[in-house]
This record gives sequence, C-alpha cells and structure tokens, in this order.
Amino acid sequence: MAECGDESSRTPPRWGYGAERLPATLDELDGPKVGQVELPLHLAWSGLLVFDVGDLKLLLGLYRIVLNNGLRDDFSKYLDGELLVRHWPILRQMLGRGVRGTWEERFPELRPPAAV
Repeated sequence: MAECGDESSRTPPRWGYGAERLPATLDELDGPKVGQVELPLHLAWSGLLVFDVGDLKLLLGLYRIVLNNGLRDDFSKYLDGELLVRHWPILRQMLGRGVRGTWEERFPELRPPAAV
C-alpha cells in the first residue's frame, strides 16, 4: 500500500505503536531516578501499581508497562532517559517488535551494536 505525503501529515494508525507517541529527544524523559512511583490505572490496570525505582526488577517492570501502554506525557513523567539507555539491552527483550523498533528507529543510541 502506497503512502503519500511526508510523515508528519500521515494519520496515526488506530491500532499500532506510532512514532508520534514518542518524545522528540531522550532529554525529555525526566522521570524519577530514585524512590517509589505509583502508576495510574490507565497504565497499570492489572497487578502492581507501585514500583521502587531502586529495585532493578521493579524498575524494568515499570518501564515495560510505560513503554507498552504510555503516551508522550507518560514517557516524560515516568521514564528517565539515562536509566532507559542504561537498561535498554534488557528492556528491548521484554518489548514487542513494534515498540522496540519504533524506539530504536527514533533513538539510534538505543540500537544494539552492529554484529561484526
């Protein structure tokens, strides 16, 4: 199926993970680096709602939920750019292809090193 026009003029897909959800830069991700985070029900509608950022397992769970279910404002509020880059090698394995690909396409610093 052919698409015309530039990317900014395209209608976002109804069911998909479009790049329009993402921040312009990872610097916009200004979420907590320490302490506890309580997610709202629109993100974590089932299971754990409070996450300790200092606990790696809980941090990865928090980021997985936000990356999968969040929108731009959620990313800025709950994710930290530095922590995202540091833990991306593990996180990318926890995400679906669409989410992982969209983030790695927008932010080259998240892409795995090229195989030699």
